[in-house]
Parts: sequence; C-alpha cells; structure tokens
Amino acid sequence: MSSSPRTHRLLEALGLHRPELRAWAMYDWAITGMYAVIIVAVFPIYFQRVAAEGLDPTLATQHFATATTLALAIVAAIAPVVGAIADFATVKKRFLGTFAGIGIAAVAGMYFIQEGDWLLAAGLFMIANLGANGSMIFYDAMLPHIAREHEIDRVSTAGFAVGYAGATLLLTLNLAMIMQPAWFFLPTESTLPSRLAFITVAIWWLAFSIPLFRRVPEPPLPEGQEAISAGQAVRRALGRLRHTFSELRGFKHAFLMLLAFLIYNDGIGTIIRMATIYGTELGIEQGVLIGSIVLVQIVGVPFTFIFGTLAGRFSTKTALFFGLFVYMGISVLAFFMTSWVHFVLLALLVGTVQGGTQALSRSLFASLIPRHKSGEFFGFFAVFEKFAGIFGPAIFSVMIIATGSSRQAILSVIGFFIVGGLILIFVDVDEGRAIARKAEKDRADALAA
Repeated sequence: MSSSPRTHRLLEALGLHRPELRAWAMYDWAITGMYAVIIVAVFPIYFQRVAAEGLDPTLATQHFATATTLALAIVAAIAPVVGAIADFATVKKRFLGTFAGIGIAAVAGMYFIQEGDWLLAAGLFMIANLGANGSMIFYDAMLPHIAREHEIDRVSTAGFAVGYAGATLLLTLNLAMIMQPAWFFLPTESTLPSRLAFITVAIWWLAFSIPLFRRVPEPPLPEGQEAISAGQAVRRALGRLRHTFSELRGFKHAFLMLLAFLIYNDGIGTIIRMATIYGTELGIEQGVLIGSIVLVQIVGVPFTFIFGTLAGRFSTKTALFFGLFVYMGISVLAFFMTSWVHFVLLALLVGTVQGGTQALSRSLFASLIPRHKSGEFFGFFAVFEKFAGIFGPAIFSVMIIATGSSRQAILSVIGFFIVGGLILIFVDVDEGRAIARKAEKDRADALAA
C-alpha cells in the first residue's frame, strides 16, 4: 500500500500517470521498433548486401536515398489534406489504423525479398515509410488532447523514451536471430534470419498498437462542431487548406518553430536514415552496425527523460539548443569516420540527443497551437517533418552522382543545425503560448455568444 503513492509520483514525473497516457506511449513502443529495424538498422544493410547484390555499393546507397526521398515526398503531399479531414470528423484513430495497416503489410512483405530484388525492396520500403509516417500524423495530433498544457513536454518525451525501450528489445532479438541463428534453429548461411526479423517487426507493430485503440479515446470535435460524413469532410478540408498556411502564419511563433524544425530536423533525419547504409558502404561489419543502433536505443531511454527534465528546469529552447550543438559535433566526427570504433562513438552521442530533441520539438509546437486546430496544424507539422527528411537523403544522392562518394555530403549537414538554431532563437515561447490560448478563448466566447 505504501508504495502506491510513490509509484504514482514516479509515473507522474515521467508523464505516464494515466492509463490513456500509457496506452498512447505504447504506440511509440510499437513503431519505434519498426523505425529502428526497418529504417535505421537491419533493412538498410539487407538492401545494400542482398537486395542490391550486383550493384556498385555507392549506387545502392543512391537508390536507397532516392526511395527514402520519394516516400517522404508522398507523405508530405497528403499530410495536410488528411490532417484537415481529421479535424472535421472523428477519424483520427481510424486514419492512424489505416496507415499503420498499410505499413505493417509492407514490412511483412519484405520477407519475400531475395538477392537482386532491389526494385521490390525499394517499393516495399517506400510503402512502409508511407504507412509509418502517415500514422504518426494522427498519433502526434492526439498529444494536445490527452495531455494537459503543463504535461505536454513530459508526456511527449515519455513517448519517445518508451519507444526507445521497445526498440532496444526488438533490435536485440533481431540481432540475436541474425548473428546467432542456431539459437533459434535457423540456417546459418541464408537470408532467412533477416527475413524472419522483418516478420517479427510486423507482428510487434501490430500487437503493441492495440492499447492505443482500446484505451485512448477518439479526440472529440471542437465544441459546437457537428460530425459530418467523410465526403463532406473531404470537401470542407480541401476548401480550408488554402487558408491554413496563411492562418498558421498568424500564430507567428508556431510558424517560426516550424521553419526552424524544417531545417534542423533535416540534419537529424539524414543522420538517422543514412548512418547504417553509409557505415555499410565503408565496410563496417553488420554486427557492429546493428549493435550500435541497439546502443542508441539503450542510451536514448534515460537521456530522453533527462531532456524532459532539462526542459522543465531551464527551458525547452535551451534543451533544444544543447541537442543541436551536439549534433554539429556528430557531423564533424562522421566526416572523419574510418573505423568501427568511430561508429560506436557516434552512436553513443546520437543516443544522448536524438529522442530528446525530437520529443521537445513536438511538444513545443503542440504548446504553440490552439487545440481545436491540432489535426490540421499537425498535418503541416508532418509536412515540414517529411520535407525535412527529403532534403538530406536527396543531398546524398546528388553528392554521390557528383563526387562518387557519400563522405562529402556529411559536412553539409552542419549547415542545417546552424540555420535551424538561428531561427529558433526568435521563437518566443511565452508569447506563442499566450497567442494560442487567446485563440481558444476567443473561439469559446464566440460559441457562447
């Protein structure tokens, strides 16, 4: 009995003190495992060494970067439309489930990729990206509905930390399957262990999505707004979208935050998505590569919570600036990387800042917008997030064509952190939050009148 209050206080400090918050965070557990295995660790190596067999390694890297760019461009194009539709109808959970189902099916289909099937691999990778990133539009849009204003930073960082914990377990399982297949009674000289790893990801993603659908309520429509049919929602959403961008500019600090995020997150996304295939191109062993990604997840759990604490003790902006400074150092070290020791060191540094900077970016934006426009504005957040993932891989592709090497693209990443940080300086968080709350009050007053 005596431990219950202490447990509640601990969960409250972590941002996991209500059932719906824990269920919401479990989707991070589900999908971060997918990102770790498919986007970051196992699949890039499989693409380079199996699916792209017979291709020059730099050409394989170029194809992988191109597939990434195209997938994120598609998500960026549809995000504002589906986000706006979700604000006119109670469909956030339905849309999240639809995109997740598409992604899960694509990941499961990766089981059938064999040697030389790089076109099939690229296609399924694009569809998996579409499903994962599309589902995150609605997952993120739920944040301001389930978390109170003073909880947003803690709840957001808790989601990322829970995601890292799940990814650590799934990556460790997959690493054991691939490096020690005999433990699982699998053949040692075949692609089967890696292909079965893709199946485990699909099952993991599906199974741990269930708590969100059972426990997290569908965010209600704004007060005074009635639910409408899907067809009406589409027509209204398309009609409203042409005004959304200019309307978002009225929340000037949220708009500045988006610009900063667009730029510095490009650097973060480039490091996340290209690190493993870049290390593979340099000849670093598969076990080291996957093990380093496991290290990122392990280190990321405590440091994501630490970033939430730093945001509370100092400010969200201060914590973000610290993260961007560390990323600049990572970029410099990556340019000079020549051995597995360097890769492990870089993984350690990435783990200290990756979850915290992304979680605080999400929570800061959520605090600068009115709740009744969360779906629509997070649709634009998703657009900026996906465009941020487009430019970096595109640079890799262009630089490979221009120089025949991936290394020259590394230093260009530093510019994203510098420019994004300079824009972030002009975001006045207190004023931005006041503007958002005034918009909510004005709407409530108008409805009451």
